[in-house]
Amino acid sequence: MLNINGKRLRQSLEIMAEIGATPGGGVQRLSLTDEDKAAREQIISWMREVELDVKVDEMGNIFGIRNGRNNDLSPVMTGSHCDTQPKGGRFDGILGVIGGLEVLRILHENNIETQRPVILAVWTNEEGFRFSPAMVSSGVWAGKLELEWAYRRTDLTGAKLGDELERIGYKGDMPAVSRPIYAHYELHIEQGPILEKENKTIGVPKGVLCLHWYDVYIEGEANQVGPTPMAGRHDALCAASEMILKVNELPSKMGGNMVATVGEIHNMPNSRNIIPDKVHFTVDIRSWDDVFALKAWENLRGSFINIADARGCQLKTEISWRVEHALFNQELARKILEKAGKRNYSSLYMVSGAGHDASYINQVAPTSMIFVPSIGGRSHVEVEDTKWEDCEAGANVLLDCIIDSSMEI
Repeated sequence: MLNINGKRLRQSLEIMAEIGATPGGGVQRLSLTDEDKAAREQIISWMREVELDVKVDEMGNIFGIRNGRNNDLSPVMTGSHCDTQPKGGRFDGILGVIGGLEVLRILHENNIETQRPVILAVWTNEEGFRFSPAMVSSGVWAGKLELEWAYRRTDLTGAKLGDELERIGYKGDMPAVSRPIYAHYELHIEQGPILEKENKTIGVPKGVLCLHWYDVYIEGEANQVGPTPMAGRHDALCAASEMILKVNELPSKMGGNMVATVGEIHNMPNSRNIIPDKVHFTVDIRSWDDVFALKAWENLRGSFINIADARGCQLKTEISWRVEHALFNQELARKILEKAGKRNYSSLYMVSGAGHDASYINQVAPTSMIFVPSIGGRSHVEVEDTKWEDCEAGANVLLDCIIDSSMEI
């Protein structure tokens, strides 16, 4: 049985962690920044060392292609992303890229000729922090988001995604259009506490929750804080505060299995002696039940209207992004469980609460994921960590699955 090189896997991940390293031990490698460019160039140099044919599409997605005996057969694909959250972790996304690279290194070093081509993909802007929404480039590739719409997405400074792709030299010529894929596997850290709590090494998600993102805009009336009586104020931040508490209360109020979060807020004019007149905040709702999540938003929006009216503020809400829950390919999931069992790795069939590019890829190709534990269930933070032996275990299962699928006719 072949094994990936665990020492090399660790060394490669540590090299990647130096690109955008933060003082707290994390990584800040925001999409389409100079740090993102440096990470891409390092990955491409490693791809070329194992003689992959490197292609870049219109969305900056990178594909390292290894030919098979019959390139007319649809390929097996793996990969993830190399962008991070601000002050994010060392494993989120990049483990799937470097784990996939390590698989291709083993195939190359052992002169293994697969029946099908094998592709290592690096997806652009998975995190969606700089250019909302998340997974925008895999969404374009899957035909679920429009290319020109994606190019017009802006960050907080007004920079456009399309312009930034050009700036760093990654606006490729290849159309960002999906092709037939035989099987797609994404290796990833769990980003939650379940595997560690259950003392399991490999997680196999049956799918990913739906992800619904909303933007909420409140407009009140600014004034000098000292001379303005409390009675009659139209304080947009007070209205927003009440609404944010309603978001936190939403899951228990609805009585279902869901989560709801406010993760971003902008207060204007953001001066200590001016009553806030404009607030913009985001709402993230996730559930396995798409209809339930939609009902939850309508309930929440009704509460927002009542609060805005009571505060004498204007309210505007926008649907910024909705992705249906993803039920992964059950045959591929069984294969992952089987391969984990043959290596005596404990495993767990579970659900992913985090979003992944696999959600979009799943809409056009048979897809499954391989999870490894996150220490303390922490992710999207500098202290994010995963044991090296668990990284190696996940990559070994990925190796077995890719060899198996790529040999099938």
